[in-house]
Amino acid sequence: MARYDNIPEHDINLNGAGLKVGIVMARFTLDVCEGLLSACTAELQRLGVAAGDITIATVPGALEIPLVLQTMAQTGKYDALVALGAVIRGETYHFEVVSNDSCRGVLEVQLKTGVPIANGILTTENDDQALVRMQVKGADCAQAAVEMANLLKAVGK
Repeated sequence: MARYDNIPEHDINLNGAGLKVGIVMARFTLDVCEGLLSACTAELQRLGVAAGDITIATVPGALEIPLVLQTMAQTGKYDALVALGAVIRGETYHFEVVSNDSCRGVLEVQLKTGVPIANGILTTENDDQALVRMQVKGADCAQAAVEMANLLKAVGK
C-alpha cells in the first residue's frame, strides 16, 4: 500500500500466526464483557493466533485491568495485550472516575512497557449501547492487537 514514491511504508499485517496475546477481562457487567471476549478470541483465531497462544485473565472491574496488564507485559511473554471491560453510566460521578482512570492506566502500561494494548473498555450511556457495541469492539481489539504486534516487530522492537 505504498502511497509515496520511493519512501518505504509498512503495510497493515493482520497475520496472527505465532503471536502470543494476553487478554484481561473485567467481570463487572459480565454479559457484556463475555460478549467482548467471545468476539475477541474468535477474531484472534480467525487471524491465525493459535488458541494455545491466547491467555485470559479476569479481574473484578475496569480499574483492576491496568495492573494485570502491566504484570503480563513485564513477563515478556506477550506480543500484544487486550483490555476488555464495560463502564456504563450510572447516577454518580463514579462513571467518569472509572472511565478516565482505567483508560489512563491502560495507556500508561502500554507506553511504559512497549507492549501494544488494544483498549476494549467500553464506556456507554446504558446497557443497550454496550450490548450493541460488544461484538464489533471485541473483534476490533483483536485486529488492533495483531496489527500493532506486527508493526512493532517490523519497525524494530
